[in-house]
Amino acid sequence: MIGHNLWSYAPYKPLLRNVGDIYICRIAPSENTIHFEWLDIGAEEYSVFYRPRNVGDFICYGKTKNTEFDIVNLETDTDYEFYIESGEKKSLIRLARTGKTVGTVVNYLHPDDEAYSFSGRYLCSPSLVRHPDGFLLASMDLFAGSHPQNLTLIFRSDDNGETWHYVSELMPCFWGKMFIHKGELYMLSCSTEYGDLLIGKSIDGGKTFSAPICLLRGANGKNGSSGVHKNPQNIFIHNGRLYNTLEWGAWANKEYCHAAMVMSCDINDDLLIPENWSFTEPKKFNPNEAPELSYLPECTMTIEGTLVMSPNSELLNVMRFGGNRSVIAYKVNKNNHEAVLEYSHCIPFPANLSKFTIKYDEKSNKYYSVASRLHEKIYTKRNLLSLMASEDLYNWHLVTDLLDYSNCDPEKIGFQYVDFEFEGDDIIFLCRTAINCARNYHDANYSTFHRIENFRRFI
Repeated sequence: MIGHNLWSYAPYKPLLRNVGDIYICRIAPSENTIHFEWLDIGAEEYSVFYRPRNVGDFICYGKTKNTEFDIVNLETDTDYEFYIESGEKKSLIRLARTGKTVGTVVNYLHPDDEAYSFSGRYLCSPSLVRHPDGFLLASMDLFAGSHPQNLTLIFRSDDNGETWHYVSELMPCFWGKMFIHKGELYMLSCSTEYGDLLIGKSIDGGKTFSAPICLLRGANGKNGSSGVHKNPQNIFIHNGRLYNTLEWGAWANKEYCHAAMVMSCDINDDLLIPENWSFTEPKKFNPNEAPELSYLPECTMTIEGTLVMSPNSELLNVMRFGGNRSVIAYKVNKNNHEAVLEYSHCIPFPANLSKFTIKYDEKSNKYYSVASRLHEKIYTKRNLLSLMASEDLYNWHLVTDLLDYSNCDPEKIGFQYVDFEFEGDDIIFLCRTAINCARNYHDANYSTFHRIENFRRFI
């Protein structure tokens, strides 16, 4: 065994852990079919075995010379087990459930599948980017409570999101966001929940990433100790400078929970040199800063901010906030890059109980967000995904509902943490999707890709 000098793997194999001889790297079930792919081991032929979960013996469904396969004509809403075999070599037994889903399945993980339990059991942190060479890249991490939460998977589409294929995986990488800077692909992430803030670069479309550079050390958040908290938000560029959001703290921190921060770097500096980055001092939530906040405790949640330029040219960090149906806006000091954020105001926002992104569309002169909209039936849950807009960043209105499952069990269905991009007249987005017998609405079993064609027509 020799050392590994990259951030990326294909795949990552924990030492002493049985990961199988053949690696099934992507699963995408549909109503009556299970599609999956695996990494080539140079075999002339592969045999596919399957059975309904825990029922009877495995049956050889078929053989193929390819490295992807469809098991078809299956019963819907049914769990199946399957594996790949070639000679003496065999994959792990994997699980999938047939059934209706939404959008295009980028990747799927059955809640009882142990394949990634060394990191987590559910798919989280959607990140979507268009590479300068034309293809799309999508990433997601593996999370679960009391798990290490440190593996991220990357997939690629060469046909604008219609089909997807495995590329690589990053370890350690959590809460990551891919972005393009000067034609090159970067990943900005944490090493784990409340761990170190990391950045790395790929010059081959995500197949390999350079060893990650630590920009800020974290203490992993256990026992109330603080570390880095972030979410997959786009890099914001203003006046020759790159900006992104993060927080310092932990849920277990009973003093302030999370303190808001912004990081920035000159657009011409090397992003992989830590000294080129500046960080604002952490901003603790202060209920005494405005009359409308005085009733809230100091440990009120302020997390998962999104950077946006206001109509009066103030750079704001708009944060998911524990107040009732509102978000909180902090003003970024554009001249002093280490200055603590300044409270600006609260914004009524009907999607404040989940991560959201706000972007400005120059063509329509409106701000947009694709988010889990609160509704009257169970307003704390995430079974209604909507496109919303605002002309002034304060007054928000519904444009159209995109995925309306508000009449379904809110404990089992969720559409959340959307990462979206404007592409001409369309919006494309990647969604953390819990549906078809997910463990619960929060612990997603799908990562799904969607396109809103000609989105301005709804206005």
